Amino acid sequence: MTAFTGLDLTVLVLYLGGVTLWGAWLGRHQRTGTDYFLGNRELPWGAVLLSVVATETSTLTFLSIPGVSYFGTLAFLQLTLGYLAGRIVVASLLLPSYYRGELNTAYALLETRFGTGTRRFASGIFMITRLLADSVRLFATAIPLALITGWPYSLSIGIIGVLTLVYTYFGGIRAVVWVDVLQMALYLLGAVVAFAVLQTLVTGGWGGILGSAAAEGKLAWLDFSADPAVPYTFWAGLLGGGFLSMASHGTDQLIVQRLLTCKDLRSSQKALIGSGLAVIVQFALFLLVGIGLWAFYEGHAFERPDEIFALFIIEELPAGVTGLLIAGVFAAAMSSLSSSINSLASATAYDFWAPLRGKSADDGGTLRAGRLFTLVWAGLLIGVAILYIPMSEDAAAVEVALTIASLVYGGLLGAFFLGVLVPRVDQRSVIFGMLAGIATVTSIWLFIPHLVGWPWFVLIGFVVTFLVGTVFGRNRSEVASR
Repeated sequence: MTAFTGLDLTVLVLYLGGVTLWGAWLGRHQRTGTDYFLGNRELPWGAVLLSVVATETSTLTFLSIPGVSYFGTLAFLQLTLGYLAGRIVVASLLLPSYYRGELNTAYALLETRFGTGTRRFASGIFMITRLLADSVRLFATAIPLALITGWPYSLSIGIIGVLTLVYTYFGGIRAVVWVDVLQMALYLLGAVVAFAVLQTLVTGGWGGILGSAAAEGKLAWLDFSADPAVPYTFWAGLLGGGFLSMASHGTDQLIVQRLLTCKDLRSSQKALIGSGLAVIVQFALFLLVGIGLWAFYEGHAFERPDEIFALFIIEELPAGVTGLLIAGVFAAAMSSLSSSINSLASATAYDFWAPLRGKSADDGGTLRAGRLFTLVWAGLLIGVAILYIPMSEDAAAVEVALTIASLVYGGLLGAFFLGVLVPRVDQRSVIFGMLAGIATVTSIWLFIPHLVGWPWFVLIGFVVTFLVGTVFGRNRSEVASR
């Protein structure tokens, strides 16, 4: 067993300092809101692909996914089938709509179809959900820092948040995307290193690990059960995961903002579909790491699923390597947090501030306002992450964050599909449908969560939103025509 050494600390400090300075330097030529929030619509699709993957998985993949397979099986991998299918639908149906006009947020599309009220309503839902879900992500990243230093979680959260804020504030979306590319490479390297080290630490290497896991049924990844209470089944993965991916990658400003930085529709589609293939490989790697940890610790019970991989990194890896992998944890966290801060600031600036002040996307005032909103949202994310500390005992952070997002994603996705597919729906009808969809899923989560697993939430919310919006809109249309 090793401890966190001076060499490890040096590696970590150099990484954090270097990334912060580099990210701030990348934003040196920004003059307008389009530069700050959309990278002047000229970022390469390959970089955007990696940024999408880093943003949506980040810390939750690095820390939580190994914990999921440690306590369970590889069944979580079924969600990735739906993740890829959902991206293909978004690339063919929604992305062309985004590129028909010079849209600057996901919710600008709703304004062109329904009006300003729908745009602001959807954007407001996005802000609340992103604040809650990404605060959980931030908390998960504070775990290894607290374990290393002995600091309380609140201080660890604050340090991570402030470091990320610096390069996000100065660098804008260009810094967010390019730092994401670096950070993803680093945390994937961390997983590969852990994979190799487990080969030497467990008797029989990976052959022995997989043999023991197979005997215990932990390598099973396909489950064709039709029970909606089981969260990880083939049907929940394909349908639930598909609708989750359609919502997160077609209606969530966190991801859509990146897709709008590409120069054209074709580039954006390649970035989106390619990210689905990359996510499958990434999830498989981290789930296998969790199986390896199960064999190494011989199924020992841990208080938090998110602590297992962090403890392994700190206690079992050689000096220097530990610092590298902890830097990978921070890389994962900073990529997700910076993306969240920037997308929240862009939605605030474009969906609320600029229209109310009569400013354009290219106005210098939009840039200055965006930086102010960056400060505000960073403070809120840090604060809510600290509030999450006493509620973090029962579930892996990845499941908490995905559940929070799934409560509203169905309503958002239903609104976009109503706008694209149902011409007779008006603003009042779509807002009413969204409220009905979100209320239905939230009621299920509050009162009968044991009957319906969270991967079904988006599909249920989507169906309710679409049906209620369609029926309500048709009735209003018939009344108006009399």
